[in-house]
Amino acid sequence: MKKNKSSKNWIIKQHRDKYFKLSKVSGYRSRSAFKLIELNKKYKFIKKNSYLLDLGSSPGGWSQVASEIITSGKILSVDIKDMNPIKSVKFHKLDFEKEESKLKIISFFNRKIDVLVSDMATNTTGNKSLDSIRTNLLGLEVINFSTEIVKEEGNVLLKVFMGDEFDNLKNEAKKKFKKVNFFKPDSSRGASRETYIHCAGIKSL
Repeated sequence: MKKNKSSKNWIIKQHRDKYFKLSKVSGYRSRSAFKLIELNKKYKFIKKNSYLLDLGSSPGGWSQVASEIITSGKILSVDIKDMNPIKSVKFHKLDFEKEESKLKIISFFNRKIDVLVSDMATNTTGNKSLDSIRTNLLGLEVINFSTEIVKEEGNVLLKVFMGDEFDNLKNEAKKKFKKVNFFKPDSSRGASRETYIHCAGIKSL
């Protein structure tokens, strides 16, 4: 009964949500599409010829936005869940945390890429502290992988949670990148602990 009530409340909130409604009108698969639109408007990191990797891509909102901008580049979307096809986007169903998945991603591009975006988060447990730790550790793995696949002058954007392990992730990003900025889009829900970190320019070792 409690679960059903919670699900019903979630549905009601969704239908009252301005960005949820906008996503339906605009044809985007998720309200999160507007987060990437806002972030790209602020930092201008996606270009028409970008080679872009979208981690945690399902259901495809961010890949849709990227495909509207990128006309002569290459887009690879990766998720452990299924994702319906998007024109000009290649999808691989992979578990990013596995080493063989990272090797497949590197092999697909066969060159350093311009942009890595990640809206990944681990499945929530209801324990906010634990959820922050798990998602931020996943973000740390994305930061570390980005130095293998992203160009020296490239850009990385990923979701992080304010909370445990946030400082470690922030410090690691500052060690590896010349510019590190944090921004919470208007399209993020007010109650959400999420924010986004934009990193640009990999530091030379």
